[in-house]
Amino acid sequence: MKEAGVTVETAAKILKLLGDKTRLTMIALVLEDECCVCEFVELFQMSQPAVSQHLRKLRDVGLVNEERRGQWIFYKANKDHEAYPMVEQLINHLPDQKQKLEALAEQGLRVNCCD
Repeated sequence: MKEAGVTVETAAKILKLLGDKTRLTMIALVLEDECCVCEFVELFQMSQPAVSQHLRKLRDVGLVNEERRGQWIFYKANKDHEAYPMVEQLINHLPDQKQKLEALAEQGLRVNCCD
């Protein structure tokens, strides 16, 4: 017997949201480590408002949690979300994103860029 997962409606909503390359990459990155908005700005070469718009969509469905630290907001994967196992499985089929975070660190642009 198949284990109950998410509803078809929930799966469709999540998959539609992750059909965007930027949001899919953002989820892959926050599964590696929490990320600051400033890091996404650097990684995607996008404006802060554009990055925030993508993150708002992920937050609104509950895939990411945010934590404010001073003027900056950090995002991490919500591992308690009902669709987390499905999202994690999907990300496991993608190329590893860890090297992007490592490259940012080598440039001195990880987290402390917001201090």
